[in-house]
Amino acid sequence: MQKWIMSGLFFAACAFAVILMFTLPGKEQVAEQNNPTMPTVKADPAKAEATVKANCITCHGDQLQGGVGPNLQKEGNEHTAEQIYSIVTKGRGQMPSFKDKLAPEEIANVAMWLSEKK
Repeated sequence: MQKWIMSGLFFAACAFAVILMFTLPGKEQVAEQNNPTMPTVKADPAKAEATVKANCITCHGDQLQGGVGPNLQKEGNEHTAEQIYSIVTKGRGQMPSFKDKLAPEEIANVAMWLSEKK
C-alpha cells in the first residue's frame, strides 16, 4: 500500500515538473521584461521638456536641480538614453515606473533629451 502511495506522489511530482517546464518563461522572456527595448523616435526637445514639466519637476525640481529625486542637469554624463529609458519605464528605488503613465515614445523622447544633458 505504501509503495502505491509513494508511486502516486512521484508521478504527480513529475507531472507538475513537466507542466512548469512548459509554462514558466524562458531566460529570453525574463531578460526582455527586465530590459525594455527603447523605440526609435525622432527627438523633439520641446515635447520632451513639456513631458518633463508635467511629470518630473515635483521630484527633480523645475530646473532638474534635484529635490526628492536626484539632480538630472548632467544626466547624460551618468547614463545613456537606453539606460534612462529603462529607469523611467521600470522605476528604480523611490522613483515609480512610468510605463503606465506615459507612452513608450514619450519616455524614449525624454530619455534622448536627458542623455544630451552633459
